[in-house]
Amino acid sequence: MISIVVADDHPVVRQGLVTMLQIEPDFEVVGEAGDGTAAVETAVRTGADVVLMDVQMPGTDGITALRALRAAAPRTRVIMLTTYDHEAYVIPSLQAGARGYLLKDVARSALTDAIRRVAAGESLLEQPWGGSPAASGSAAPPPALPRHADLTRRELEVLAFVAQALPNRQIAARLFVSENTVKTHLRHIMDKLGASDRAAAVLRAWRLGLLRAAPEPPGSRKSP
Repeated sequence: MISIVVADDHPVVRQGLVTMLQIEPDFEVVGEAGDGTAAVETAVRTGADVVLMDVQMPGTDGITALRALRAAAPRTRVIMLTTYDHEAYVIPSLQAGARGYLLKDVARSALTDAIRRVAAGESLLEQPWGGSPAASGSAAPPPALPRHADLTRRELEVLAFVAQALPNRQIAARLFVSENTVKTHLRHIMDKLGASDRAAAVLRAWRLGLLRAAPEPPGSRKSP
């Protein structure tokens, strides 16, 4: 059985997720939480395998709770489940160690598959396209593999800074180039990765292995 905690500040959404997950024969919802602090406390108390964590919650937000949970219960893995696909939420979630980032309009089959994969020790953010649900929440992969092999060294440098949530001005200062040059690199990066914006480019780069999510703490893997 995979034990799960559902953390969302909207009772209707939270209860809907709980009801849906309890139908699965190998899932057990062991707790619910309406804010980040309660999510951490519940996950630690129950020893949950997976936490579905909303990003925006009152009091302690999901990203802060994720950081606290990784410190308090490193064996518990977190999937961010949210309505926000903006880089201000996506990138910090990846850096904090989320094993997946899904939107709430994700298909049920993709969500349950994601939970099983993450519980088994996989990171949805480090899988190549195909076979696992897209981090953006879509159940289907892109029609063709992005031309990631064409990324230049400078484009990879820009991409790494974007993954650190740096604005174009700071990236330009780090690389000693103009902001227009950075914008040009970003256009090329998004074109090659088939991404519509910076956040999507980072997500796809992570899934292709061009970037890496935060590593799990030593000894965090559960014994089979």
